[in-house]
Formats: sequence, structure tokens, C-alpha cells
Amino acid sequence: MTRQPLRLAIIEAERILAAAGVSSPRVDAELIAAHVLGVERGKLPLVPLVDPQVIDAIGQLVNRRAKRIPLQHLLGWASLGAVTVEVGAGVFVPRPETELLLEWGLGAIKDTDGPLILDLCTGSGALALAFAHERPDATVHGVELDVNALAWARRNSDIRVEAGDRPIVLHKGDVTDPTLLTDLDGRVDLLVCNPPYVPVGTTVAPEVGEHDPFRAVFGGSDGLQVVRHVVGCAARLLRAGGAFAMEHDDSHAESVPALLATRRVLADIEDHQDLAGRPRFVTARHA
Repeated sequence: MTRQPLRLAIIEAERILAAAGVSSPRVDAELIAAHVLGVERGKLPLVPLVDPQVIDAIGQLVNRRAKRIPLQHLLGWASLGAVTVEVGAGVFVPRPETELLLEWGLGAIKDTDGPLILDLCTGSGALALAFAHERPDATVHGVELDVNALAWARRNSDIRVEAGDRPIVLHKGDVTDPTLLTDLDGRVDLLVCNPPYVPVGTTVAPEVGEHDPFRAVFGGSDGLQVVRHVVGCAARLLRAGGAFAMEHDDSHAESVPALLATRRVLADIEDHQDLAGRPRFVTARHA
């Protein structure tokens, strides 16, 4: 069998994905090729020729991606910071935008020894595990309501422990429950959250609307149904001087900071943009 140029297969994959409306066709094509070959994406130029069965395997995954199945479902993983987590059906796929919230949170606790960190709506556990990896001295808790997502988080936590990270503490809990983790009231150094915040009825990409769990994405008619409770948790659980960071919809640039401002214990409220210049997350300190 004649070996074929990998470069041409990637170009064809990029064409197919672009025609399907995939937002990053070249990157996805290269990641799929790297996945099939079992190499890092940056090593692809070192593989000029491949066997026909490799071309076929790439083509099959590309055709599935062209149907707007999330790339992370095809690869089986997603990354956040220095951590890679397993993802698939039944759990929200971490997004690159959350890297900015992670970076802010790490800066907020850089001078705190042995910080207590709480991640609400933890999903796959990616954010909690990223903090645990970067701060081995931290005690990190993650809260998730959905049993399927919690199973993914537990699996990912076990994988990170095997890799040498400190275990995180996972809870099945509801952020709308006023008794949630009352034993941590006034003790948390950093509370972070990527809640369901998209207003119901908003048009979203097929990868989100057809594959992410509905209640991990949509937060009621205004997108604030869960957000309001998360703000209440921050006011109750943070210690004096503790830090809070929460993602929100790009339509919430004014409404979410205003919501925080109704809590007199929350100060230094600031909204932050993502790399595309869209309003993405809000931060505050417990006064």
C-alpha cells in the first residue's frame, strides 16, 4: 500500500470542517490527526507520510466532527490550565475562556498560605482540579448537583491523584440550597463558579445546544436563575477579604455586577472581558 502525505489529509480535513461551520477548522483537523497518530500536535510536521488506514481513521473522525459533535467528545479529553480531564456525554465541556478566571483566581490567593478554595457547579471538575494542581497546599472543594457530571468529576479527580496531585473534596449539592456547606461559612479564601448562565431561547452552537447538558448551560429566562444563588453563596461562605470570581453571559456585563452590588459585603466589583473582548466574568472581594 502506498503511503500518503499527511499534510494533504489535514488540508482536506480543514476544508470539510470549514464547510460544516466549525469555528477552528485547522486546529481541529490537526488535533484529530495528532489523536489518530498518538503524537502531540506540534510533532505533526515530523510525520510526512502515513498509511492509508491512518487517512481513513482521520477521515472518519473528521466526518463526525463535521456533524458538530464536540471535538472533545471525539478525543475524550479537554484541558484547562495545566490539567487534562476526561469528558464526554453527560458533562459540560470546559472552555478556553475559563483559563482567564483560573489565572485571576490564582493571583487572588498568591499570598494566602494553605488556601481553602470552593468551586461551585464544578461539572467535570476541571476548574477545581486546575487549582489543586497549581496550589498543592490548597484544600479544594467542588460542588455539583448532576449525578452524571459528578461521576465524571470523581473519575477525573482519581486520575489527577494518580498523577500526584492532592485529592479534591467533591460534594453532591445544590447551590440554591441555603444550607449548602454551612460548615464552611465565613472560611473560604476563594470561591469560583462557572454556572449555567445562558438565557433560555438564546441561539447557541450545535456543540453546546445538542451535546452539553441543558441545565449546565441555560439559567432561566434571563440567565440569572442560578447566578443569583451563587452570589448569595459568595456573600455567606467567603471569609473577610476572600475573593470571588464567576463567569456570566456576554449580555450580563451590567446586570451581574449590579447583582453583586446589592450585597453590601461584596466590594471591589469588577467585570472582565475574554480574549475576544466580550464580557465574560465578574470578580469581587468580601469586604
